[in-house]
Amino acid sequence: MLTDTTASAQEEAEIRAITDAMIRLLAGAPLRSDGKPTIKSLAAEAGLRRNKLTHKHTGLRDLFYALVRAQAGRPAIADRLHHDNEALRAALTRAKEVRDQLKAQVQQLARVVQVLEVENEQLRRGDIDRRTVRAFPGPRS
Repeated sequence: MLTDTTASAQEEAEIRAITDAMIRLLAGAPLRSDGKPTIKSLAAEAGLRRNKLTHKHTGLRDLFYALVRAQAGRPAIADRLHHDNEALRAALTRAKEVRDQLKAQVQQLARVVQVLEVENEQLRRGDIDRRTVRAFPGPRS
């Protein structure tokens, strides 16, 4: 059984964890949650079960909702992070497209080199009539 001082210390620790979590969420710098302005995220950020906010610390829950409404949704830093994330996703998509094009070109060049090696070997062995092979003209002076 918990003594009054132990229960009080535990309640103070919960309140501190919830208020710290509120600050991180409203500032757009979550450590343990997805950063959404919800009670579920607040509980995860505080490291507590959700029922601590829905049943025990209802005043803090109401304060959190009021602060979220006053902030008009998502914090500015979250908007910037979302914008940056979208830009990075687009850049990654472009980089993947370039990578795929380069892979295709490498495969094509590898096939060309292979054909040229086979033809070169045939020329060395004499399997191809040298009269049908024409030399490229040399550099012009």
